[in-house]
Amino acid sequence: MTGFSRRHLLLALAGCGAGVRAQTVVPAEVSEELPGARLQGSGRLTFFGLHIYDARLWVQDGFTAEAHATTPLALELDYARTLYGSLIAERSLDEMKRAGGFSEEQGQRWLDAMRKVFVDVNRGDRITGVHRPGDSARFFLNGKSRGEIRDADFARRFFGIWLAPATSEPKLRLALLGPVRANP
Repeated sequence: MTGFSRRHLLLALAGCGAGVRAQTVVPAEVSEELPGARLQGSGRLTFFGLHIYDARLWVQDGFTAEAHATTPLALELDYARTLYGSLIAERSLDEMKRAGGFSEEQGQRWLDAMRKVFVDVNRGDRITGVHRPGDSARFFLNGKSRGEIRDADFARRFFGIWLAPATSEPKLRLALLGPVRANP
């Protein structure tokens, strides 16, 4: 092996596992739901140093961070470990509660709906959520439909877990929203 090719091999290996893996191919469910979608940004969620998932935000042209609640988008979570679906649903509701403004009854309805669409995940599984503003949130597991929650308020609040300015994970939010572009 020449020095040149050995160096390239070492550089390639050094990049393995460092940060979020590059994802340039739009997942089929995202292409179907958001024609012309492109990757806006990506990031990694860790908890006490444990890698939980890698996240990717897919958007169409014209997307702005300020309009995330009223813009179609897809959020893809690529899990790095096994998690119970019921705990994913409960944690999601807890994060939605941080923004407040909904009743216990409404929260229970949302929790029940999430428990139906969020199944247990293993390392390598992907959950993709598609925000359909003013209508619903659709969910896919490894590209296969898991269901839809037809509640516009739920959908807005759910995707706000990652994208709203008051998120509990501001660094992940910034990574998902991608580089800040100056107005011309």
